[in-house]
This record gives sequence, C-alpha cells and structure tokens, in this order.
Amino acid sequence: MPTEPFDSFALRYDGWFEEHRFAYLSELEAVRALLPPRGEGVEVGVGTGRFAAPLGIKLGVEPSKSMARIAETRGIRVVRGRAEELPFDDCSLDYVLMVTAICFVDDPVKAVEEAYRVLRDGGAVVIGFVDRNSQIGREYERNRKSSVFYRDAHFFSAEEIADLLTRTGFRNLSFVQTLFHRLDEIRGVEPVKEGYGRGSFVVVRGEKPGC
Repeated sequence: MPTEPFDSFALRYDGWFEEHRFAYLSELEAVRALLPPRGEGVEVGVGTGRFAAPLGIKLGVEPSKSMARIAETRGIRVVRGRAEELPFDDCSLDYVLMVTAICFVDDPVKAVEEAYRVLRDGGAVVIGFVDRNSQIGREYERNRKSSVFYRDAHFFSAEEIADLLTRTGFRNLSFVQTLFHRLDEIRGVEPVKEGYGRGSFVVVRGEKPGC
C-alpha cells in the first residue's frame, strides 16, 4: 500500500487519537490486556507511536517517514521497513504487535508469516483491528472510498483473522473486544470484554508453538 497519505497527513492521523480520546484509550486497554507483560517486542506499523509509547515498546517498524519521525519523538527507535519483510533474525523476538496495520499491508499472509518467523518459541503475535462486521467496521467500509487513510484498506472479520493465524501455525488464540458504541457516542473509556462479535475493536493473541 502506498505510504503517501500517511506521509502527507501524519499530523492529521495523529490528531485522531485526541479527537477520539476515549475510543483510543479503550483500544489501548484492549491491547494491554493481551500483550505479554515482558520480553523483547516490536510494533509493526508503529505509526506515530500512539500504542507503542504508553505500552513501553521501544522498537517499531514503519514505512512512512513522516509517521516514523513523530514516533521517534515519543522515544521509539523506528526501523524503516514493511510487515512483509521484517528486518529481524529468525526466532529473535518475544512478541510482535500490530494495531490496525493488518488492514494496510499489501500481503496479509506474508505479514503474518513474517511475524511467525521472527518470534521465539512460545512467542506471541498480538493483532488489533476494527472488525469488518461490527458497527464501526460497517461504517468505515461504507465511507472507505472518501477516506484519505482507508480508501485502499482491506477490513477483516474476526473469523478471517483467526483463520489467517491458525493457517500460519499460531495456536491458543484468545480474543478481547471493546468499543460497543458508535465513535460519536463514546463518552468514556469503554470496557474490555472477552471474545468478539459485539465490540468494534478486537484484539487477538496467538502463540507460536516452536521454532
């Protein structure tokens, strides 16, 4: 996917998190619920660092120069690169985080295979995404062509992400969900609940059984 929209509108992208602060904080807590509490990890598609920084992740991969520069101001070491070709050795990391990035990659299968490759035995991939079948997901899909950021995006259902992970070899999948209202109706931090099917933002964690 071209990085031009993210290079040209990085500040606008970053401003979304302030404009929708409670939605952002809800998403952050959902990711925190499944992220391994320790170990060496990376956020792939780190963007402006809105998730990596508060979660204590010091390493990110990002193809957009403008987004990477903002992430670096938040204390993240950003490596230029793509999810489909991660610049890390086999079995070198304890976890890989991707937040909404899966809908922007050119080859989701390759991106998940790369996450599997770089993870150590027992390592985890954690993917946060807007469920295509949810209230917000359907709204994003309807308005996709008029969006600077989402016009070329591909939204996934929770079942599709689960299938992608299991076909790659990940096991012991666990899900949490949040955002149970429309974005313009969210007035506080929303709860994080197990499973999927009701919340618009879903986080899934899968474990690599061995190298």
